[in-house]
Amino acid sequence: MRDWQRQLGLEAHPEGGYFQRIYTSPHTVPTPAGTRPTATSIHYLLTRDAPRGHLHRNRSDILHFLIDGGPVEYVMLTPDHAVERVTLQSGTRHFLMVPGGVWKASHLVGDAAQALVAEVVTPGFDFADHRFATPADVAGLPADLRLALAPFLPGTSHPPPD
Repeated sequence: MRDWQRQLGLEAHPEGGYFQRIYTSPHTVPTPAGTRPTATSIHYLLTRDAPRGHLHRNRSDILHFLIDGGPVEYVMLTPDHAVERVTLQSGTRHFLMVPGGVWKASHLVGDAAQALVAEVVTPGFDFADHRFATPADVAGLPADLRLALAPFLPGTSHPPPD
């Protein structure tokens, strides 16, 4: 197993896991929240010691490409309040697009030791466009949806269901 964290110089990510920005477009585009690069990209790594990315949303679309490891499952709360689960796994599905404004989280599945993902954000990422979910954000959802999303709220310690 490759030590991607050391090899790529990844740092702890506020969402969970590890990351390193690898590209910021020199071109910009106006958005309602201000000027943003047309695209940014990161390497994002989940490991056994950091197996989960917390529930959050971004204004921009995010493209996810599984590079190594996995499987890794993405859990999304769709605009019509359904939970959608998509698993990226080598040899089957290795790409996912999450539209801007959609709540999403991720976690390693089964006995996966790690998952290295490249993400492309367009328009480019800015922390002003990012928000972590709070218990208040899911409080009005039906009990089954609150239960499905609870493991991904920042500050929770119980593992997500496999």
